[in-house]
Amino acid sequence: MKTSRNAVTAYVTRDGSEIRELMHPAVHGNRQQSLAEAIVQPGQQTRLHRHRVSEELYHVTRGAGIMTLASETLCIGVGDTVLISPGTAHCVTASGDEALHLLCCCSPPYRHDDTELL
Repeated sequence: MKTSRNAVTAYVTRDGSEIRELMHPAVHGNRQQSLAEAIVQPGQQTRLHRHRVSEELYHVTRGAGIMTLASETLCIGVGDTVLISPGTAHCVTASGDEALHLLCCCSPPYRHDDTELL
């Protein structure tokens, strides 16, 4: 199975970021994980939230930001990968002059009802 980023329609998720589901079981037939691209516009911050079940990996492909991960604050930039364990409160702010682009891998796959806004 192959998908193309340009063929995927973006939507705004519960945390306020623009999301493109690049690979998700509900659409593509994979089973154990999902992969999405999140875009956070300059100066924008996603809403603080957590996932009860899903473990996430965020990988920065463009831009820079500040990641809040429980009580930790991390500066993130191109090439950085952050582990977000289930139940960990998190949000991200695009801190540069350009949009922050993140690849988000979730296992088990992302589900809206697994997202708890805080």
